[in-house]
Amino acid sequence: MKDTELVGVQKTLSPVLKAKALDNRLPDPILGDEYAEQAMRRLDPDYDNGRFGTSQIGLAAVVRAKAHDDWARSFLADHPDAVVLHLGCGLDARVYRIDPPATVDWYDLDYPSVIELRQQFLPPREHYTLIDSSVTDLTWLERIPRGRPVLMIAEGLAPYLTETDVRRLLTGVVDAFPTGQIQCDTVSVWAWRTSKWDPFLRKYDAQFHCGFNDPAVLADWHPRLKYVDEAPMYDSPMLMAKAPANVRRMYRLMNLLPGMKRSTRIVRFRF
Repeated sequence: MKDTELVGVQKTLSPVLKAKALDNRLPDPILGDEYAEQAMRRLDPDYDNGRFGTSQIGLAAVVRAKAHDDWARSFLADHPDAVVLHLGCGLDARVYRIDPPATVDWYDLDYPSVIELRQQFLPPREHYTLIDSSVTDLTWLERIPRGRPVLMIAEGLAPYLTETDVRRLLTGVVDAFPTGQIQCDTVSVWAWRTSKWDPFLRKYDAQFHCGFNDPAVLADWHPRLKYVDEAPMYDSPMLMAKAPANVRRMYRLMNLLPGMKRSTRIVRFRF
């Protein structure tokens, strides 16, 4: 395998991919993503070794992915001619999990080093295009066909951008398409401001750059943008039903801490 170096926030794709790979090993998985397990093995052949190698502690990230998948399936069922923008895609196999019809054009976008890994680990498919670009360089929008409904999925992306860049991205997409749905997740203000001390983020040389206590306010950025709803994450019934007992206890305790239950919000907008 050719060596591809990931830097900064790009490194966070590894623990998220690991969570999805380990979910696939549960008796009754949430995603059941075989591609995740195969890609994780190639990225790190020893990922499941060590004391916490098979811990399901990251299962909340899998719940987040399932929420985005379900919303995406619903939108594409109603808009089979849509264009999908999967931004900051990492090594996520969403296009294979959802398996949209040929009438949908799907674009996965991430840094060139991440796209290079995708080309090594994941197979090509028709009506599916990889874009190697920073999401904040909006010239990539010029490569996307207009005049059709758009589905923008930004899982685990917005907190790593500045508020200015998030605003430019959302308003740019709304201005470019006649109708659509935007799915993203945000963190609270305290989670953003304390992220420089977060041991998980420090491990990957990353930190958050924006936060919102009420992510519905993002709809105020554009007159056509409307807040729709929110999906549960840390207190998700699915998480409590699927996680091993020790992981369920950890999340129940975490949810008792002020602000922790809603420190990450999975939100949906339409225009």
